[in-house]
Amino acid sequence: MKFWKKLTNNERKERIEKALHNNVNFSKDTSLGYPASKLDSRVFNDDAPFLKDAPILQTYVANPNNIGCHTFGTSEKAFNGTHDIEREVLNVIAVDIFKAEPNGFDGYISPGGTEANIQAIWMFRNFFMNNLDAKGEEIAIVASEDTHYSIPKASNLLQLDWLKIPVDFDTRAIDKIKLEEIILKAKNKGKKYFIVVSNMGTTMFGSVDNPEEYITVFEKYNLHFKLHIDGAYGGFVYPFSNQQSDINFSNPKISSITIDAHKMLQAPYGTGVFICRKGYIENVLTKEAEYVEGMDLTLCGSRSGANAVAVWMILFTYGPNGWFEKVSVLQMRTQFLCNQLDAMNIQYFREPYMNIVTIKAVYIPQEIAVKYDLVPQQHDENNKWYKIVLMDHVEVEHLTTFIEDLMAINYA
Repeated sequence: MKFWKKLTNNERKERIEKALHNNVNFSKDTSLGYPASKLDSRVFNDDAPFLKDAPILQTYVANPNNIGCHTFGTSEKAFNGTHDIEREVLNVIAVDIFKAEPNGFDGYISPGGTEANIQAIWMFRNFFMNNLDAKGEEIAIVASEDTHYSIPKASNLLQLDWLKIPVDFDTRAIDKIKLEEIILKAKNKGKKYFIVVSNMGTTMFGSVDNPEEYITVFEKYNLHFKLHIDGAYGGFVYPFSNQQSDINFSNPKISSITIDAHKMLQAPYGTGVFICRKGYIENVLTKEAEYVEGMDLTLCGSRSGANAVAVWMILFTYGPNGWFEKVSVLQMRTQFLCNQLDAMNIQYFREPYMNIVTIKAVYIPQEIAVKYDLVPQQHDENNKWYKIVLMDHVEVEHLTTFIEDLMAINYA
């Protein structure tokens, strides 16, 4: 690990205090030009004694703006401190977790995985247009039917066709024959450029696509493509549970990755991560943002620096070994549940390195689904699956009670 380590409580507090000190202080500094301030002290008490031991809450009250992309060019000098914190976070995620070269990536803490996925598709669309004179109707998004709804949302926003690739009902694996057929048909209809979204942990099943299956087809027909990994759910699980994985920047065909910190990392909601190789993000420069020091290369524009601080605090509280231990515990709980379901001959899907178990709906009575707040694939009578996500709060005791209730109904 080049950047990631475990820090003591005092070391973490001192680092965040230094970052806030290096930001503008709206209480003391003469800052006349910013359309922002600290949070209103009549509502948010900045003198509360507990704040001195709560660096993240201190940051929320200070209200730093992490607008822009802090891996590319200059940034707003008023918030240098929390911009530095964001760069430290990105170094850990890009280099230590996803094997990027130091200084070989760009990225930012986004308001979530949905935006990060749209950012990737927007960026690659513009790359094709700017560098290859592509027309919008010549560009297509390629992703499986299990992909996150942010992909059809991007298709709608950016006016790009989405080529939906079928998956096997039981294994959730991409249908390679259909994939090739769909790509060839699209090519014959004038599609020349493809933005491929490969999943590292789908929302419903936790399934992980093999990106080489996409790469093989596009290289076979010598087609232009860019490959994005949607690791919004699996990004903080899969690289630790499957340490032999090469779904990272060590694969030269992978150009960008999305990760959500507000899922497995348990950061506050509204905290995603977008990372891409150098040479792409400048394609989404908003030149009209002339009053912003540096360049705004993000979809959202202004965003809270407190989210970067939250991710930083989590990463440096655990360190790499502590995080591996946490993921390992969740894997053991997941396997415990699978063992119980196997003993009952209940059919389910589980990606071997993920902590989601998705059970066929025929085995789950409605009262069980309601009691345990199971999430259906569809909220109607056509639902075929219910999922269980093995998060920190899901203890073996909860799983045992669930299994006992399931047995009582199935064997009554």
